[in-house]
Amino acid sequence: MKSSEGVACVSKEYKGRRIVVWPVYLDASASRSEGRKIPLRDAVRKPRVEEIVEAAKRLGLNPEVEEARYPRSWWENTRRILVDKMGSKLSTLKALALEIRKIREEKRRLRYT
Repeated sequence: MKSSEGVACVSKEYKGRRIVVWPVYLDASASRSEGRKIPLRDAVRKPRVEEIVEAAKRLGLNPEVEEARYPRSWWENTRRILVDKMGSKLSTLKALALEIRKIREEKRRLRYT
């Protein structure tokens, strides 16, 4: 969804029920000051948008990808993911990171069998 200025925005109908997930929120290689939202022990290294979308689908969070620039690194072309909220924002982010770990482990197993 776009505002009149062409900037992506979250509509009022989703306010409070959906959250924005930037990949940096889950990134173990990012510091808290760079934007990581979850504890290092729960974070995953360099999560890709595709992995976040797959994890959100598995959790039934109805992901929606939008082209947008993360405000702390506005010069980089990035994307953000809108997902349904399950509990608090923090618990949703932790669940996504855990699911990404599971996805990576499954892919690792398939590669070696």
